[in-house]
Amino acid sequence: MQQYEKYKPSGIEWIGKIPEHWDEIRMRFIGYLYGGLSAKSANDFNQPGNIGNKKFIPFTNIASNLKIDPDNLQEVIVDEKENQNQVKTGDLFFLMSSENFDDVEKTAVLTQDIGLAFLNSFCKGFRITNNEVDPIFLNYHLNSKPLRHNLLTGANGYTRINLKIDKVKDLFVAIPPIEEQTAIANYLDRKTAGIDNLIAKKEKLLELYAEEKTAIINELVTGKKVWNGIDWAEPAEVKDSGIEWLGEIPADWEVKKFKYYFDLITEKIETNDKKIGLENIESKTGKYIETDTEFEGEGISFSKNDILFGKLRPYLAKVYLAKFEGKAVGDFFVFRSKGEVIPEFGSIRLLDFSFIDVTNSSTYGAKMPRVNWEFIANLEMAFPSPEEQAAIVAHIEKESALIDAKVAKTNKLIELLKEYRTALISEAVTGKIKIIDNG
Repeated sequence: MQQYEKYKPSGIEWIGKIPEHWDEIRMRFIGYLYGGLSAKSANDFNQPGNIGNKKFIPFTNIASNLKIDPDNLQEVIVDEKENQNQVKTGDLFFLMSSENFDDVEKTAVLTQDIGLAFLNSFCKGFRITNNEVDPIFLNYHLNSKPLRHNLLTGANGYTRINLKIDKVKDLFVAIPPIEEQTAIANYLDRKTAGIDNLIAKKEKLLELYAEEKTAIINELVTGKKVWNGIDWAEPAEVKDSGIEWLGEIPADWEVKKFKYYFDLITEKIETNDKKIGLENIESKTGKYIETDTEFEGEGISFSKNDILFGKLRPYLAKVYLAKFEGKAVGDFFVFRSKGEVIPEFGSIRLLDFSFIDVTNSSTYGAKMPRVNWEFIANLEMAFPSPEEQAAIVAHIEKESALIDAKVAKTNKLIELLKEYRTALISEAVTGKIKIIDNG
């Protein structure tokens, strides 16, 4: 990449030298900040069909995009007499408060006319009054690593991280002539679109890997494929399971009610065992996640190789094969194999979508729908012999390891693409490389 012929000290520590013809200026001399929605209650939101509804830009739209997505707006009731700030095309929006450093200070620019609309209350709008500043260039500039780093040094808070208004107003930015700003913005629009397209393809690949793993597991734990001595293939002989949601199964698989395969553990013992809650279990994978949460309550005592099953509808896919002794606190069932089902196979079977779907169909309750033990206990299940279960588990672990290696490689590529994207923006908007826009 080319560089400019002459540079000068910017006087801005976090930017360093800038091209000689660029200017340094504080944000307060470019435009002004205005507030998002104020004095709104929870009842003003989520009222579909209300004639008082108006559009507003949600927090997530700014956090996820460099340019506001006009298809990702929400509604809030705003009376005509209310004194609320309306957004305009060309405005920039700051996330002023967040629970993490990744979001706070993130900016996005409104490049399309979305009509009458407002801004989320955790945000600030910035309206440019200097006609020598291109809003798209300024937004790229503010999203560059040096600028974000500088603003974040002034952020504070405990449960939420808050950005200081004066920090934004007093922020120095480096601005080239307007024609050059537009050229840089156009260049970055094209380059970042290409990078984002590559990232989207890699993320789609991750979805396909997840589907591949799910398909492998489903075929094996439901008997659609069995070991024939040479390879995993369709079973030579099948029978009707008598189970509507399962259909045909291998002829040598046994069908019994769930309660004849597993015991329900309900004992609560006062011990110092480690407590585990629903947030400790990753949905759909069964992975244990360490947290600092101190769970209250007695909890159900579980042993190593017991299966913890989240019984609330949103958490049915939280299934964990215990690797230690502890207490399950909250809405859990704790299942223990009676011996015919090896624990590793049992946990995989209960995580399979066919089992999750049938249990989900039985949930009851309005606010916190859950599945009851009587339904699961009398649910008919089909299992192969323990020896075949062990072979299935071994094959799933082998295939999963191969897929996980592909996932890790793809995630690394996505990470590198994002790093390149960030570096390219930072170098272009701080003058470290010279951009020649060829249209």
